[in-house]
Formats: sequence, structure tokens, C-alpha cells
Amino acid sequence: MAQSRMLVEDYAGVTVITFTDSSILDTATIDQLGRDLYRLVDVEDKKKLVLDFTHVKFLSSHALGIFITLQKKTQAAKGSMVISALRKELMKVFSLTGLDKMFKFFPNDAKALDSFGVRVQ
Repeated sequence: MAQSRMLVEDYAGVTVITFTDSSILDTATIDQLGRDLYRLVDVEDKKKLVLDFTHVKFLSSHALGIFITLQKKTQAAKGSMVISALRKELMKVFSLTGLDKMFKFFPNDAKALDSFGVRVQ
């Protein structure tokens, strides 16, 4: 069974999800990641999400699908999801697929949290 590869932290009602692997490519891992992410919105009622890609160097199209679904679930729950610390190479993938228009991007977690009105030191 695949283990979840993310760290979940809460900052004044904003949930920061940090992906701990450098690659999000394996189907079983991505499926587990999807279940864990969806659970945050569907079961734990998290409505403000920051996806932190600091460690991620490689990403599959399957993973992109998970993030699209998560964005839709978050919006349906009257919430918001943003992406932080995405590498330039991965930003190109989001741009080529048109996903750069679907998501909001921030250079780091502090700026992403600030977009929700949360200040960290």
C-alpha cells in the first residue's frame, strides 16, 4: 500500500500541504495523494489550501488531474486553493496546459498565506 507523501500544517485556518517527494510520478502514490487531499476538503472541511511544491522537481499529468479536481472541490466548498514555490520548469507545464489561468501562484508559503490574510514570521 502506498504511503502519503505530504506534510499537513494549519496556520490560522489555512492548511499548508507540503509535498515531501521530489517526484510525483508513480500512479499508486498519486492515487493515495489524491485520496488524502480530497479527504482534507470532503471530510475535514478544510477550505483554504496552500500546495507547497518546494521539493517537487517532477510531476506527471495524472498528478495535474488530481490538482484540478482538488481545485474544483475546494471551490465547490466555497474555499480557495493556491500553489506556492513551484519551480520554473514545472510552471512551464502549467502554462503549456493552460492551468496557469486556473490556479494562483506564489513564490513561497509566506506570500501564499498572506493572500489569505495570515501573517507568519
